[in-house]
Amino acid sequence: MNARVTMSDVAKLAGVSHQTVSRVLNDPARVSPETEARVRSAIEQLNYHPSMVARALASRRTRTIGLISTGLALHSHSKRMIAFNESARAAGYQVSMSSLAVAERDTMLSALDVLLAQNVEGIVLIAADERALEIIRDINLNVPLVIAESSGRSGRYNVSIDQFLGARMATGYLAELGHRSIAHLAGPTWSLDANERHRGWRTELERRGLPVRKPLFGDWTPESGYEIGRRLAESDDFTAVFAANDQMALGLLHAFSDSGIQVPADMSVIGFDDIAEAAHFIPPLTTVRQDFIELGRQIMAVLLTLIEGAEVGESMHAEPELIVRMSTGAPRATTAPVLPTADPFYP
Repeated sequence: MNARVTMSDVAKLAGVSHQTVSRVLNDPARVSPETEARVRSAIEQLNYHPSMVARALASRRTRTIGLISTGLALHSHSKRMIAFNESARAAGYQVSMSSLAVAERDTMLSALDVLLAQNVEGIVLIAADERALEIIRDINLNVPLVIAESSGRSGRYNVSIDQFLGARMATGYLAELGHRSIAHLAGPTWSLDANERHRGWRTELERRGLPVRKPLFGDWTPESGYEIGRRLAESDDFTAVFAANDQMALGLLHAFSDSGIQVPADMSVIGFDDIAEAAHFIPPLTTVRQDFIELGRQIMAVLLTLIEGAEVGESMHAEPELIVRMSTGAPRATTAPVLPTADPFYP
């Protein structure tokens, strides 16, 4: 087994003192750019990973961040958590996590107390529902707080992927293909993401002067998509469905197949999230992709800025991306499918 690389090994390779290496890691502003570059090159060559404990003692900082996640273990929710953890580790921080299936005041306060007792330098809240925002809104913390939620109503520093825009993209693309009656399979009403996607669908239809039908509500699962799909298969009032997530879209595809409805010849289906399996559905699913890796970087960048005492804007919304596959096409009465225009989603 190879011996663990130490700070002294880095100092020897870079031709500097042990203290200079420590300054590069903990206070690089005190080191010249040339020296910093030489030290970082040595760190990379030796694949040196500094001890969190040693860095905390040297800087009197814990290098620890708290992460509270509320809601079900859904694809997008877990992806946000993973992406943030990776970004935190890349910045030299460890993450202390607390996952709450339901956002209740007592459990939220308990989780905050545990994190604050660990002297975390900042806290990130990944909020799935309005209740989590209501609880945190009344709590005063002595550390920076960044919230990852899609509504923008938290009143705190907020970083998110624009769910509203993503829904407009999906709905607008179906309209560009020629669909005039577009159903929406929405997520549960307690979900902030589902509500923003519902709002985006409605807004885009209204902007284009298309009929807004009452949405159908699922619970994010393929089973709910299948159940609703069987009901939709008995109606001829629409030619396309925008599903609020890919799992429910999978259930729709299954139900339509069982009912003899061909996708996209008879019905177009579009989802949201671009889960790994979406490209392998039958047919491959058109969907809206969220860049969770970039989201994790943005959350960490905002939190680090706050930790350093600098100001940032109250909210930051990253744009999703429309991924066109085989589950969408023009309705039978129109011409062949067309690609979306460069930016049809803004008035």
